[in-house]
Amino acid sequence: MSDTYRSPMAPPRSFTWTRRIFLTLLTGFVLVPVYVMVSSSLKPLQDVSGKFRWLPSGLTFRPYIDIWSTVPLAKYFVNSLIVAGSATAGSVVIAVFASYAVSRYSFRGKRVFTVTVLSTQMFPGILFLLPLFMLYVNIGNATGIALFGSRGGLILTYLTFTLPFSIWMLIGYFDSVPRDLDEAALVDGCGPLGALLRVVVPAAVPGIIAVAVYAFMTAWGEVLFASVMTNDTTRTLAVGLQGYSTLNDVYWNQIMAASLVVSVPVVAGFLLLQRYLVTGLTAGAVK
Repeated sequence: MSDTYRSPMAPPRSFTWTRRIFLTLLTGFVLVPVYVMVSSSLKPLQDVSGKFRWLPSGLTFRPYIDIWSTVPLAKYFVNSLIVAGSATAGSVVIAVFASYAVSRYSFRGKRVFTVTVLSTQMFPGILFLLPLFMLYVNIGNATGIALFGSRGGLILTYLTFTLPFSIWMLIGYFDSVPRDLDEAALVDGCGPLGALLRVVVPAAVPGIIAVAVYAFMTAWGEVLFASVMTNDTTRTLAVGLQGYSTLNDVYWNQIMAASLVVSVPVVAGFLLLQRYLVTGLTAGAVK
C-alpha cells in the first residue's frame, strides 16, 4: 500500500494544518500568561518593576515566603476555605432535595418554579448587592444577628447565585436517572428519602460532583460581594490580594506568587475530579 494513500473519510490537508495552527496559537494564548506569572513570581521586585524580560536574570523564592507576612494571607486562606466550603455544602445538600422533588413529583407551580430558578441567572450580581446590604444591616439592627461583615452573611450571599444553577443542573441529571431505580428501592422497603439517599444519589455522583466544583469555584474567586460584605477579620483571598498594592509600591512579584498559591486548591480539585465533572455536565443533556 502506498504511503501517500489517504482514507476517503480523512479530512483534507488544509483542514489538518489549519487545525494545528489554530491549536498552537490557542495553546500559546493560554500558556504565555501562566509563564509570565510564574517567571514574575520568581524575580526580585526591582526586576519585575523594570522592563519585562522573558528570561529572568536571577531566580528567587523569596516572594513565596514574603507573601505570608506582607498581608495576613493565612487568615484570608482560612476564611475562603470556610466560606467556599460551606457555600458548596449548602448548595449541594439543598439542590439534591429540591432537584429530586422537581424531577420525580408533580405539583402546582412546578413549571413556574423551574423557570424562576433559571431566570435568576439572567441578572448581574450588582443588582443584588445593594438590596442584600440593606437587608443584612436591617436584620442586624432588629435582631442583633451580625450578617453584614460576617462569614455567615457571605455564605448566604453566595447561596443566592450558586443554588439556582445547582438546582437547575441537577434537575436535568436526575431526569436522566431511570425511575425504575426508585421503584425498585420502594419495593424493597425504602421510603422516598431512603430511595433518594441509597439509590438515586449514588447513581448521580458525577452530577453532584459537577455541582460541587461549580459552587466551590464560584465562591472561591468571587470579588464583588466579598469586597463589600466583609471586613478586616472576615476578608477572603480574592479581596485580600489587593493588600499587596500600597500607596508607596506594588509588590508585583508577591502578587504573582500569591495568585499561584491561591489557584492551587481550585486547580488540584479540578484535575482530581475532571472525569466526574465532564460526565456530570454532559449526562443531563442526553435523554
